[in-house]
Amino acid sequence: MARMSIRTKLAAVVATGALALGMGVLATGTAQADSFQCPEGAVCIYGQNAGWDTRPTDMYWSVGVHKLYNQEGSHIVYNNQTWGWTVQLCRTSYGTDCLPKMRPGDGWPENLSPINSIRIASS
Repeated sequence: MARMSIRTKLAAVVATGALALGMGVLATGTAQADSFQCPEGAVCIYGQNAGWDTRPTDMYWSVGVHKLYNQEGSHIVYNNQTWGWTVQLCRTSYGTDCLPKMRPGDGWPENLSPINSIRIASS
């Protein structure tokens, strides 16, 4: 499945009329956090095969490597960091052998079966 940034996802939702927000509210950080139920400053993982309209099952707030447990199949991963921090999904439990960085505002479905950790970095 092709990766789609949250900005692209939002544009697609608006273009298809699936989400009715008025008067430019969509551009604010509050609307984005409310829409995806991922608080500002968090990295969120949503349940297996869940959509953007569900609550995240896991949230990460701090820089470092965080081990993932029992995450199989397709999950949306969303970087809602507010300090410019990046996120990488890594195949090892120690934050190595990682996929490309996700910038703040990026989010897409990812197969987490081979992923064993998430690395949040301040640069």
